Formats: sequence, structure tokens, C-alpha cells
Amino acid sequence: MAQDRDIKYVNRDFGDFRGQLIEYAKNYFPDAYNDFSPTSPGMMFIEMAAYVGDVLSFYQDTQLQETYLQHAKNPANLYNLAYMMGYRPKITTPATVDIEVSHVVGATGGNPNWGQALSIPSNTRIKTTTSGQVNFFINKPIDFTFSSSYDQTQVGVETLSNAGQPITFRLTKTASAVSGEVKTVTETITSVEKFKTITIDDTNIIGVLSITQDNGATIWYEVPFLGQDTIFVDNTNTNPDAQIVPYSLTLQRVPRRFVTRFTSTGQLQIQFGAGITGQDDSIITPDPTNVGLGTSQGVNRISYAYDPSNFLSTKSYGLAPSNTTLTITYLVGGGVESNAPANSITSLVSTITDPTNSLTFNNPLAAIGGRDGDTVDELRENSLRAFNEQGRAVTLQDYTVRALSMDSKYGSIAKVYVTQDQLTNPNSSTDSIIDSNPLSLSIFTLAYDNNKNLTPATATLKNNLKTYLSEYMILTDALNIKDAFVINIGVNFDIIVKPNYIGKDVLLTCTNLLKDYFNITKWNINQPINLSSIYTLLDQVKGVQTVQKVEIVNNAGGIYSQYEYGIQGATRSNIVYPSYDPCIFEIKFPDTDIKGRITTI
Repeated sequence: MAQDRDIKYVNRDFGDFRGQLIEYAKNYFPDAYNDFSPTSPGMMFIEMAAYVGDVLSFYQDTQLQETYLQHAKNPANLYNLAYMMGYRPKITTPATVDIEVSHVVGATGGNPNWGQALSIPSNTRIKTTTSGQVNFFINKPIDFTFSSSYDQTQVGVETLSNAGQPITFRLTKTASAVSGEVKTVTETITSVEKFKTITIDDTNIIGVLSITQDNGATIWYEVPFLGQDTIFVDNTNTNPDAQIVPYSLTLQRVPRRFVTRFTSTGQLQIQFGAGITGQDDSIITPDPTNVGLGTSQGVNRISYAYDPSNFLSTKSYGLAPSNTTLTITYLVGGGVESNAPANSITSLVSTITDPTNSLTFNNPLAAIGGRDGDTVDELRENSLRAFNEQGRAVTLQDYTVRALSMDSKYGSIAKVYVTQDQLTNPNSSTDSIIDSNPLSLSIFTLAYDNNKNLTPATATLKNNLKTYLSEYMILTDALNIKDAFVINIGVNFDIIVKPNYIGKDVLLTCTNLLKDYFNITKWNINQPINLSSIYTLLDQVKGVQTVQKVEIVNNAGGIYSQYEYGIQGATRSNIVYPSYDPCIFEIKFPDTDIKGRITTI
């Protein structure tokens, strides 16, 4: 009869295995073997077994370690875990820079001849004149005839006639450029294949720009994951607010879609969907109206086991390309070497017709942001951060950041304030995603006008924001989009200047400090004004002996906001508090609304 053995499974290293094997032999084979000296043949076999156990234990620990993001060391495992956590690893990061683009046009009636203004297409290529000649490209078109607060066309007189009349004007725009070089490959696909995957073997791949077929007539769209069947599409805005909101935002369903994924070796994998059938989806997808019906023979179908692969065969994950040739355009470059110095990106690579031969490019500031791919530690930390973010709007801060992240071509949201509104009127006329939930959130917004003064968001801008946020909101959330109130203010201050200081210079310095302090880009909705901070700021100016008075006044009506506000009643302990209704304090005309005086004791 077999004897029960006392087997222990807690041994982890060579010494533990060796000691346990010796104890095992002494307990169960005391008469068969009792020579445990280091040179005995039996100890050789015991130590060899301990060695094998130690090696197997090591590999078991290593395999378990590779399943945890915090401890994995294999790059392939780290990349797989990063994608699982929702983070897209970076192989390389391109540098970005603002490029000043200008050219000369003639004059007509003392104004620029806008008929001669150029329209530069997207993906215009330029490069540096320094060693290495790093390539950059401007990914958005430049239209010199269009001007708004977000895309201004600066006009300056280039030459004058003897009578002092303008002969030519120089038009200047600022555009964003990205380091990189555009490459194209073609892939011929014959037979259809579920989740077809294409691998691009290149170095320093930044990402895919486009995938087309049929000579560009058919476009494939990149999505974060194949289960997402909608993308944002921009259309030219034809409403009266087109100068402020160039494009309107809509959602479009895209059956032809793909996802991209980097490997640890730097290759880029492109994966398409699994839609391979040419018939209607309802034929192969269970229909809730007939799933429970019985057959004519009386066989009940409620417990029928539907094949889950049927769902993968539908177009719910996008189409799979077949019998076609795909043209894949992608971008390579980036890295630390792409950080070009100032005034070095001046050479045009693309061919652009310029009748006056006056088109120039220049970067007043250095190109920055270029860096190599993620390190192991960065990959871990970024993956953990991405998992917490989840790409969804959950907290109030999520809504604020997401609203401010909308592309400026859809209209830029300047200020955002999100709060829970328990007094929502279901009959409200404001633009809303869901306007009948009394416990909904309210998002108060403001935009900039052409002079960078705060103004209520236009109807198109609100509609774009509504469309944009709807892709990130939780299904059960409700959100009302409203206008915040703008309270225009002025600042009056009195200072005493120290002896031996020029009063007007000290006063000018104080005024400039206050202009910077009240710069509207630094202020948020419902932010109070701390008068003590202003006193401290002015006290630190060289030449100021004493700040005698700082007064906040309300400017309302006429060229200012229509809303009046009782500044004195809202001031407590040297702090001017905002109203219960979300509002923001703005100095609309800093040159005239900030007034300082020099007084004496």
C-alpha cells in the first residue's frame, strides 16, 4: 500500500530545495541511503535535483512577474500591458514650432489686393538650413484671405510711393509645423481576411496620416479601437459666426476603419475589421424579435446556443479590405535631433506657385518637444495614468479639461466652469445635451472675440461642444451648456513714490504689472479678486514707498458688459467674491481701465 508523503511546496531557492530533499531522504529512506557527505554520489543527484528545482522556480517567478506592469522587464510584455491599460506607447515624439509665413501682394484703393493672396495647401514641406536639414511640414492649409481671432492675417505696408501711398503689402500668418517626413507604401490585398494586419517595417514611425484605395476615392479612417464606429468630421461653417468658428463638428459612422499599434521593435501594425460578408447583418446576427420563436416542428429556440463568432463576422468591427490596393501614407522623424534652433526653418521643399516670388518661412522661436521613445519607467507610469483617465468624462475636472481640449478650428472655448445644478429648469432655452434632468451638471462657457475679449459662445460653437462631449460622456450623465456672466471691472490705485525715483516710470511699472496680473488668460470663472495680493504686488515694485489705495470698480453698459455688480457689497476681508451665478471678472480695456495716481502722505 502506498505511503502518504509529507510534501512541502514552499521551497523557492537552491538551498531550500537541497535541504528539503535531504530531509525527505532521511525520513522515508533511512535504510536505503544515509551518506549525505558533500562528496557522496547520492548528494550529487540531490543537488542536481535541487538545481533543476531552483531553475524552474526562477522561470516561474519570472513569468509571473512579466504579467504585472510594475515588474515586467520584457519590452514586448510591457507594450502589451500598456495597450491593455489604454496607453499608446511612443516610439518617437516630433518637435513642434510656430512658423511665420508671409508674402507680398499689391495694393488697390489703398488696401491689399486680396485677389493676389495665396492659399497654401496642407502638408506643405519645409526644412532647416542647419546641418542635418530636419524636415518639417505644415499639416493645415493656410488661407491668407481668411482672418479671425484664432487665425489672424497680419497686414503691413511693404513699400510706399513717393506720394506716401502704399504700393505693396506684406501678409503674414502664423502656422504650426511638425517635424517629420511623409512616406508612402502600397499594399495589395487579394483574398479577404478577418482582422487583416499589415506591418510597416521602418524606423522612427510617428503615425499613419491616411489610408486610401481606388486612387484616393475611398478613405479608411483610424479609430482608437475597432469597436468604435464613429469619428469626428469637420464641415465648413456657413453660419454668420464663421469668422469665430471656422468649422462645424459632426459625428460620422465609418464602416471602413482601422487601428494602429506599435511593437517593441519599433514596427507599426495596422489592423482592419472582420466584416467579410456581403449580405445584410441581420441574416447572421441574432434578431431580438425572433430569437425566442419556436420552429414549425414545435422546437423552442430560447435555449439555442448562438455562435459568438457570428458577431465577429458582421460589420460591427469594421470591414476587412479585399481585392484592392491600399495606399498608406505615414510620418517618420521626430526625436531629439528634430529640435531645431530659432530662425533656421526657412527653406521651402514643396512646390508652390508664387507670382511675386516673395513667399518666406521663418521660426522666430526654437522648435521644441522632439524626444526619443518612452523609457521603461515612463512606459509604466504613463500606462498607469492612462488607466485612471479612461478617456471618459467622469469628474467635474474631467469635463473642464475635455471641453478645453476641443480643437480650436471648431471654435475655442476660452473659459469653462462645471458645477452640479439642482435647480435646472426643464424648459430652459439654453443648448443642452439632456435638458430635463433636475440633477444634471451645468457647464458654463465663454469664448473670445476678435479682440480677445470674453463673449458668450455662439450657437455653432455650443453645438460643436455638445457633439464633442457626447463621445466622452457616460450614458446616464446629463449636461446643460450655459453662458457664464462677464463682469467688466477697472482698477484705481494710489501710490507714494520714494525720493530719487522718477514717478512716471514707477507708475508705468505698476500699471504693467497689473495688466499682467489681470491678463484674462490667467483668470477663471468664479475666481475671486484678492486685494491683499495686489497690495503686495505693488509694494514689491522698486520706487514704491506705500500703496495707499487699491479700488475695484464696475464698468457696465455701452461698450462694456450689460451686467452691473455691487463690488463693495461683494467685498469681504479684502477679497472681492464672485456672484452666486457663475461669472468672471474681466478688464476689457487694460490701457484705460487701469488708472494709477501718485499721491503724497
